[in-house]
Amino acid sequence: MGKLAGKVALITGGTSGIGLATAMLFKQEGARILVTGRDEKTLAQAEQSLGEGTVAIKSDAGNLADVARLIDTVKDRFGSLDVLVLNAGLANARPFEAIDEAFFDKMIGVDFKGPFFTIQKALPLFSPGASVVLVTTIVANIGYAQMSTYSAAKAALGSLARSLSAELVGRGIRFNSISPGSIDTPIFAKMGVPPEMLQRIIEQVKTTIPMRRLGEASEIAKAILFLASADSSFILGEEIAVDGGMTNVHP
Repeated sequence: MGKLAGKVALITGGTSGIGLATAMLFKQEGARILVTGRDEKTLAQAEQSLGEGTVAIKSDAGNLADVARLIDTVKDRFGSLDVLVLNAGLANARPFEAIDEAFFDKMIGVDFKGPFFTIQKALPLFSPGASVVLVTTIVANIGYAQMSTYSAAKAALGSLARSLSAELVGRGIRFNSISPGSIDTPIFAKMGVPPEMLQRIIEQVKTTIPMRRLGEASEIAKAILFLASADSSFILGEEIAVDGGMTNVHP
């Protein structure tokens, strides 16, 4: 029997990268899966890859009307929710002086406001022993140039996990975070960096990782599974870095 047998799991941003790898692993472990994304093509591909019984929903993590419809769909289809993985996010880089209100609002909306209200609206659906896993980033703890908005939003997300752990522990819901380092996913290509610079940046990033390689999405998925399952039943308000040693190891 799988570690998530019979469980209902919602994974935002579940059509590629870490989200899709997590959905595939959860499916292998017996969960019934809902994934979200913004692109109809990748949603269809993810639904096909994940197989029968998967629900793929077009939903913008930063749009509260979409969030409300998403939770209504979970309620209508399954009635309850056992695992929520808040993975959808934007990681756009921009110099501090060039950040305008529209850019700021979009980043905060997707990376913090959306997850905040997704949890709030999902509260009535959580079953006893439910697990919420928030995907943050090591960039929230290590200063990187041109990443101020992203870093601040993800730092707020990690703080939210600890605050809600204290406030909602009596309901039997566990909140924990995964803090990925540099992972080989499509998010690199979505950061707004010119393609000709991207490979140079990736090679430079590798030199800062003690293990001298990018992580794989499947490696993050395994850590998320740990926090989502009963294997981590006595872990609450924790943030686990999965980063090849970038945060804590300095050779």
